[in-house]
Amino acid sequence: MGDVIQLRANDSLRSVVAGLGDPLRDKMSTASYGIQYIDDYQLAAIYKSNWLGRKIVDIPAMDAVRKGRDWQAEQDQIELIEAEQNRLGFWQKLLEAKVKARLWGGAALFIGTGEENLMQPLQVERIAKGGIKYLTVLTRRDVTAGPIEQDVFSEFYGKPAYYEATGAQSMVRIHPSRMVVFIGAPHGDQILSMGPSQGWGDSIIEAVYSAMKNADATAANIASLVFEANVDVFRIPEFMNSLSDPTYSQRLLDRFMLAATAKGINRALILDKEEEYERKTISFATLPEVMQSFLQMAAGAADIPVTRLLGQSPAGMSSTGESDMNNYYDRVSSIQQLEITPALYRFDECLIRSALGSRPPEVFYEWSPLKQMTEKEQAEIGKMNAETVKILTEAGTFTPQELRTVATNQFVESGFYPGLDQAVADTDAAGEFDLGQEEATDEPDEQQTRQQANDAAPRTLYIHRDVVNAGDIKKWAKAQGFDTVQEDLHVTIIHTRTPLDWIKVGNDIEWADSGNTIKILAGGPRLMEQFGQAVVLQFASSRLTWRHEDIKRLGAKTDYPDYQPHVTITWQIPEGMDLSKVEPYRGEIILGPEIFKEVDDNWKARISEA
Repeated sequence: MGDVIQLRANDSLRSVVAGLGDPLRDKMSTASYGIQYIDDYQLAAIYKSNWLGRKIVDIPAMDAVRKGRDWQAEQDQIELIEAEQNRLGFWQKLLEAKVKARLWGGAALFIGTGEENLMQPLQVERIAKGGIKYLTVLTRRDVTAGPIEQDVFSEFYGKPAYYEATGAQSMVRIHPSRMVVFIGAPHGDQILSMGPSQGWGDSIIEAVYSAMKNADATAANIASLVFEANVDVFRIPEFMNSLSDPTYSQRLLDRFMLAATAKGINRALILDKEEEYERKTISFATLPEVMQSFLQMAAGAADIPVTRLLGQSPAGMSSTGESDMNNYYDRVSSIQQLEITPALYRFDECLIRSALGSRPPEVFYEWSPLKQMTEKEQAEIGKMNAETVKILTEAGTFTPQELRTVATNQFVESGFYPGLDQAVADTDAAGEFDLGQEEATDEPDEQQTRQQANDAAPRTLYIHRDVVNAGDIKKWAKAQGFDTVQEDLHVTIIHTRTPLDWIKVGNDIEWADSGNTIKILAGGPRLMEQFGQAVVLQFASSRLTWRHEDIKRLGAKTDYPDYQPHVTITWQIPEGMDLSKVEPYRGEIILGPEIFKEVDDNWKARISEA
C-alpha cells in the first residue's frame, strides 16, 4: 500500500534542466489550494454594496422562477391552483428563498398548516381545501439545522433530522417534511461540514469570490489611472540644490501656481528660457481588453454569460450570443428540474389538495420555456399552427370537433389569443357554432336536398372490398376439397351499427394502388380458421387494419374488438374436414374499391354458394 502511495505522489512531470518539479527551483511546486472563509458580515456587505456580487446571486434565481409553470389540467382546476398560489404569495416567496439560499448558503419555505406539533411528519393526504395557511421564508440565519440523520432507511438520511427556530417564547423544533429546503452551493459531504453551515450549504459567493474581487480591483485601478491620464513634467535648473532654501520653495510654488493659472486662462504656458516642459500621457488602448478578461473570468466562475451578467450586446462580427444563452437556459432548466422540482414535490402535493380539495392524478405541470420569442416569431408559429389545423381538417384525419378543441388549447397555452377558451365556451353554450354545417330550415324538402348534397346524415356503415381475382381462390378451394364456395368473395373493412357521417369516414384512396384497388402480395402469414359456421382465409394487411382502426377512432363500435382481415370461403364445411390440414391459399389477392352500405341485419339470407 505504501508503494502505491509513493508512486502516485511522484506521478508528475519533472525536469532537472528546467527545474520543473524541483521544490527549490519550481515556484509552482509550493502552490496549493486553501479555503478562504467569508463571514456573514462580509457576505452582507458584498450583496449590499457590490453590483457584481448582487447580480451573481440574483440572476440565476430570478431566471429560474420568472416564467413560472404551466399546469396541465382542466381550465377551472388551473384557475383554482393559480389562485391558491397567489393567495400564498408563492412566487415572490420562492424567489426570496432562492436568492437567500444562494447568498447565505441555505434557505427554506416553511409550510404553515396551523398544526401545533411541528415535530410530527406532515401528513400530505390529510391536507383539505385551504389546508395551507401560509408560507414563511427562513434562512440559515433564522433556523439552526439539527444533527444529521444517520439512519440509512430514513427518507432524510444525510440531512438534518429536524430544524430549530426561535419562536415567540421558546425554541421550536420543525420536522424536515414541513420545510421546502434550498441549498446554495452544496457540500461534498454534509457529515464532514461543521460550523454554522452544518446541514446547509455554502454561499455561491465563496467560489466566485477571488474572480469577482480581481475584477473589482482591476476596475478600481483603471479608475485611478483616469486621474493620471495626463501628467505635466517640468525640468528646472539646480532644482534639488535650491530646495534647501525655504524661501525658494515658496517662490517655486507661487511660480507654478501662476503658470497653471495663466495656462488655464489663455492656453499659454510661460516658462523661463532654461526651464523645460513635457506632458506624459498614459495610453488606455489595451485596458478595455484587460477589464473584459477579468469580467469574463468572473462570469465564467458564476456560470452566467457575459451578455446576461453585464446586460450588453454580443461583441464581434456575426456574433449573436445565441449559443451562450441557449447553454445558460439549459443550466437554468437544470436548476428547475434537479433542484427546485424535487424540493417542491411535497409542497406541490399539498398545494393541489389545498386548491382543489383532492388530488386528481392527471394534474401535473411543466416549467414554462425560458426563451422569450419576438412578436414576429410568435406570429409565424401561430400561422404554422393554423395552417396545420387547416391541412388536417381537409385531409379528414381528425374530426372538426377534435381539431377545434386541440387548436383552442394550443392557442390559449401559447398565449397567442388570450381569453380564447372562454370565448369558445360561451359560443358553444349559446349554440352559435355548428362546425361549418348550415343552419336547419323549416322546409323539409330544402333540408333533404341540403343533406343529400353534403351526404352528412349519420347512418350505420358496412364497408367491404370485393375480391377481383375470386376465380383463383375458388379454384384453390375446390382443389382443397370444399364442396361449395361463397359466390361473392369479399373482405369486410368495418361493420358497425354506430351512426357515422360517411363523408367524414372518407375514401381509402391514399392507400390504394392504380384503379383504387389493393393488391395483397403472394405469401406471408395465411391461416384457415372457423368463425362460427363460416370457414375463412385469414391474411395480414396493415393497410386494411389501419383503415379499420381509423374508422373506429371516429367513434365506430364493432361486435368484435380484434380485427383480422379475412375472406369467407364457405358456410358449409365438408363433414370430417380437418382445417389444420388444409393448405391456405398462398397466391395474390386483389381487392376492388371500397363499397359503402348500411348495415343489413338480414344479410345471411342473401348468401349463395356454388
